[in-house]
Amino acid sequence: MHLTKLKNWYGKYERPISSLSLIGGFVFDAVTLKRVDLFWENVWVVGHLVIVGVCIILVHALEKGENDEANPSKAHFWLVNILQFFFGGILSTYLVFYFRSSDITVAWPFMLILAASFAANEVLKRHFVRLTFQISQLYLSVFAFAVFIVPVILHKIGDGIFILSGAVSLVVIGLYLLILNYFSKNPISRSWKTITLSISGIFILMNVFYFTKLLPPIPLSLKDAGVFYSIARNTQGDYVAMAEQKSLWEYFTLYPDFRYISGQPVYVYTAVFSPSGLNTAIAHQWQKKDASGNWATVDTVALKVVGGRDGGFRTYSQKTFSLSPGHWRVNVKNTQGQTIGLVRFNLILADALPKVIEEIKK
Repeated sequence: MHLTKLKNWYGKYERPISSLSLIGGFVFDAVTLKRVDLFWENVWVVGHLVIVGVCIILVHALEKGENDEANPSKAHFWLVNILQFFFGGILSTYLVFYFRSSDITVAWPFMLILAASFAANEVLKRHFVRLTFQISQLYLSVFAFAVFIVPVILHKIGDGIFILSGAVSLVVIGLYLLILNYFSKNPISRSWKTITLSISGIFILMNVFYFTKLLPPIPLSLKDAGVFYSIARNTQGDYVAMAEQKSLWEYFTLYPDFRYISGQPVYVYTAVFSPSGLNTAIAHQWQKKDASGNWATVDTVALKVVGGRDGGFRTYSQKTFSLSPGHWRVNVKNTQGQTIGLVRFNLILADALPKVIEEIKK
């Protein structure tokens, strides 16, 4: 009796409960997920993928009536809800990891795809009983996972590693479709054309995003960055940076003012996270906006990154010559040219240094 009442209550308030759980899950992931190379973080993702895969198989192995997914007394109702919940968990994890791995102004097309999938998980819930939609969501999830887990395992990044990640995702989804076809009541051959087109479309789109530098450079991520008047290392091994004291409002400005004296150096500091064992290189690309509004590259400084440090590998570059007032940005890029992050500032010529404060970069 009580179980029946609980089922009916959940069926009545399913939409608001589902929306709140989706939002709560995203906030939980944002707070708790730390590093893409941690064992338990990836067990979390793999566990979600396994549950999703099993639920899809059960949905199609047990399917009976067309409206079973809307009836709380039917197993389909609960399988579809579990499927939706864990798909939401996977996508929120990816949103957190990929968002941390690039500047939103550069990687927004891919982030939009993830956000749209995250929203579709809620808005198009009834599509979860449609095989092609389920497989599309699953394949996107598998490919997005392969993109960062393969570099983490092999301790390498590059075009070849990305291509290998794509191949791994195709093998995984191919094996899964064979298993699904074995257990499904209705052979998936009925949907084979649309499934193939969907998987092919996602595969091509992911490759387009990668080779046009729109895919975030995961598993690398920018943990800290800023522009300073000086940077030096103290006896404790920390970096001591001198920065202009700013008002609260300036933290919300896209190009915060940086007052400098002609001939004095300007330092840009970055802390870039790389997984343990993955040592690589980055570049600080110094650019200035010209009179026509285009960005002109003034200098590119190559820097190394040693993997494994929680707060990211700390390094910096500096410029003294070729500095002139105006909007500047320093693009932090990996060896494939993907943008890990941006440091923006507006250079203003001054007669004397403003009031500065000391920042310790541990």
